[in-house]
Amino acid sequence: MTRIHKLGIQAALFTIAAAFYCTPASALDVAAAKKLVRGSGCEKCHVADKDKDGPAWKTTAEKYRNDAQAVEKLAKHLTERPEVTFPDGHKEDHKAVKATDEAQIKNLIEWIRSH
Repeated sequence: MTRIHKLGIQAALFTIAAAFYCTPASALDVAAAKKLVRGSGCEKCHVADKDKDGPAWKTTAEKYRNDAQAVEKLAKHLTERPEVTFPDGHKEDHKAVKATDEAQIKNLIEWIRSH
């Protein structure tokens, strides 16, 4: 990944975090979040309350509940394809969500944290 590409990703993550903290609380669009989850294939590894190949949404929400950097960390995880380790020990890149704009990512993060 080039330095310019990394800077672009960092700028986008900063924008998402700033939008999350600087805009008035908006209504969570659960239907849109679930549609993005289905369309991105997240349910292959994640469900609401049971760990599968990935942690349950509830587990993730609990992990980040008191983390001041939660939004930035989740945005990065959902968009930058970090390497993840599966229960059987193999590693692969996490899939990026198929969001078309930052508002979709923000809504998805709010939905995950609502569990």
